[in-house]
Amino acid sequence: MERRPSLRVPATPLVVHDPTFSVWSTADRLTDDWSRHWTGTPRTIAGLCRVDGRTFRFAGHGKLKAEAMEQVSSEVLPTRTVIRFRSAGVELALTFLTPVLPGDLDLLGRPLTYVVFDLRSTDGKKHDVRLYFDVGAEWATNDPLGDEVGWGRYRVEGMELIRVGTVSQPVLRKCGDNLRADWGYMALAVPDQDGASTAMALADEARARFRAKGELPASDDLRMPRSPRVGRTVLAAAFALESVSAKAVRRRLMLAWDDLFCLEYMHRKLRPWWQRDGKSFDAMLLEADAQFPRLERQCASFDARLMAALVKCGGAEYADLAALSFRQCIGAHKLAADLDGSPVFFSKENFSNGCIDTVDVTYPSAPFFLLFNPELLKAQLKPVLDYARSPRWRFDFAPHDLGTYPLANGQVYGGGETGEEDQMPVEECGNMVLLVAALAILSGDTSLAGEYDGLCGRWADYLVKKGLDPENQLCTDDFAGHLAHNTNLSLKAIAAIGAYGKQLSLIGQRKRGASYRAKARQLAARWVRMAREGDHYRLTFDGNGTWSQKYNLVWDRLLGLGLFPASVARAEIAHYLTLQNTYGLPLDSRCAYTKLDWIVWSATMAEREADFRAFLAPLHKWIQETPDRVPLTDWFWTDSGKHRGFQARSVVGGVFIRMLAENKGKVWG
Repeated sequence: MERRPSLRVPATPLVVHDPTFSVWSTADRLTDDWSRHWTGTPRTIAGLCRVDGRTFRFAGHGKLKAEAMEQVSSEVLPTRTVIRFRSAGVELALTFLTPVLPGDLDLLGRPLTYVVFDLRSTDGKKHDVRLYFDVGAEWATNDPLGDEVGWGRYRVEGMELIRVGTVSQPVLRKCGDNLRADWGYMALAVPDQDGASTAMALADEARARFRAKGELPASDDLRMPRSPRVGRTVLAAAFALESVSAKAVRRRLMLAWDDLFCLEYMHRKLRPWWQRDGKSFDAMLLEADAQFPRLERQCASFDARLMAALVKCGGAEYADLAALSFRQCIGAHKLAADLDGSPVFFSKENFSNGCIDTVDVTYPSAPFFLLFNPELLKAQLKPVLDYARSPRWRFDFAPHDLGTYPLANGQVYGGGETGEEDQMPVEECGNMVLLVAALAILSGDTSLAGEYDGLCGRWADYLVKKGLDPENQLCTDDFAGHLAHNTNLSLKAIAAIGAYGKQLSLIGQRKRGASYRAKARQLAARWVRMAREGDHYRLTFDGNGTWSQKYNLVWDRLLGLGLFPASVARAEIAHYLTLQNTYGLPLDSRCAYTKLDWIVWSATMAEREADFRAFLAPLHKWIQETPDRVPLTDWFWTDSGKHRGFQARSVVGGVFIRMLAENKGKVWG
């Protein structure tokens, strides 16, 4: 498999687990700037490598007062980021290994990343090598200027553990978008290894001592509490490797987050998934340490198999995009245990509006979970279904969200629970009906379809009544404003009605199912007549001279509904290929911006491999050339490549829809 290991990406994932524990490099080289939280707030990592008495830096800003090592490659794989450096006859391979294997909830829910250092001589000589690595205390804060922190250390069965957290620990007291957790504890854990040491110290003092002597301060700094920005306290580790030859020498450590309680769901504080059986943080660390050799092999195998499958499915450019999306999709969610021990998996609308478990965010990310583990999609849908059939939700249509992250206590978008203003009735009904049906049709799990049939039937009936020619309302592309007679929204409604009919057959209600499928076919035939304009289909039924991406049509093929003639998708694809800009296909005829996820959905409707790749090529160019260095955005300008809004969102999981379609809807693994 040929791939370009040094692909320049907008931001490189380093430690990406959930909306709290999410750290990225937003520069071409790890030595060009400090690493950052997905919101852009610094989450500093400093790395120094001392070779034969000469100190270089491999991570962190030039303020570290050390010459940068030459970064020779950077490779982003689904579960690993591997960055290689060379200087003074030594090569360092730095690996951030995050074993978020979707089929294993225990691993996916464990907030821990392994940092692995592999060193070898490249000039045939032996070298005295010493390594330094630190993380800033601001990792444990929301406001590094205002939050005071305290720190401490202890030993756990063959492991040194140092950690930091705010003094106040206001657990689940805040909700919002541009926020970071100010409760819980950030930990650096170092298993016993030859030449290993740890320290909690002022950053300047620890780094200066290492530059001068290749060692850490002899004692911890205990002047606390204080703001992390006052003196910049760090958790540091050092390794004296001494004689490094051509045979690689390895050292490693772990970065982990103890979040105590992580979510609130209907005013119940929930524990993170890894704590569901009362497991302590120490026990989690020890288990992770013991499992490292196996997980390293398992993740390497997973990455190799998945990348090969992606290349076969859509080409090397598709594989690059999907690999960059993999951890981001997972990392915009939090896996928690409900009081009965069942999983809940809530998304955050990162730099969108901060909502939690948003239905029209779950919708575009769903292909990822249908492909890798449908249980995770179920864990997003069931809480919405429970909320919608409770007395609190009094509308005939489906909800938009469950609150503002991390508090899932009821819808806040638009009119909330009190009014219909700025709601998304056709959008959310279509999303929920389609996703429950897709779960049943593709995975064979009909539990939600059976338990919530009354609710899904009510929403399907709403779509029969309101879906063909939607009134003036918002859809998932709400940034574009209200729109009446939206043909793409109508497609979603029709596909959902047909999918509901197929779902009914799966739960033994064949007669009802046939009725809904017949109704969907009738509506589809009307749609073709109403939306046609020459060689393509309009943005709105009354919008002469307009066009739009009909990404919702992809479900007709994906779920085997057979509602629309193949000529509709063929016409749209042919038209789209004449409309692409430098960095991709615009969303519609109104504006030059686009949505990353929807381009891949639209491209998946293409029958010819060459056409699919023609849509991917501008996207691949865009991830290398966009001037905005943020975790992958899904909303950008197709002419300039600039970031229009949103970043680090889960919706990038939608790029896996091509692989889901090629895999015939079966779970991959």
